[in-house]
Amino acid sequence: MTEPRITLYTRPGCHLCEDAVAILHEIGEPFTEVDITTSTELEIEYGDRIPVILLDGKEHGYWRVEKDRLLRDLAR
Repeated sequence: MTEPRITLYTRPGCHLCEDAVAILHEIGEPFTEVDITTSTELEIEYGDRIPVILLDGKEHGYWRVEKDRLLRDLAR
């Protein structure tokens, strides 16, 4: 089984993170969700820029999921 192409960095209580999760479920592409509060390094790296969306290991965006852009890039 292959790893999901999308990684979503979140933190509990983040309403933008909840929105991002809902959009990713709507898209139907598998994704891995990572809680940044479980790692000091992740907290330092992402801080208040969450949610952060990675596609194929590269940062695709933060704060909001750009659905149309993400779908286009997933098709490549």
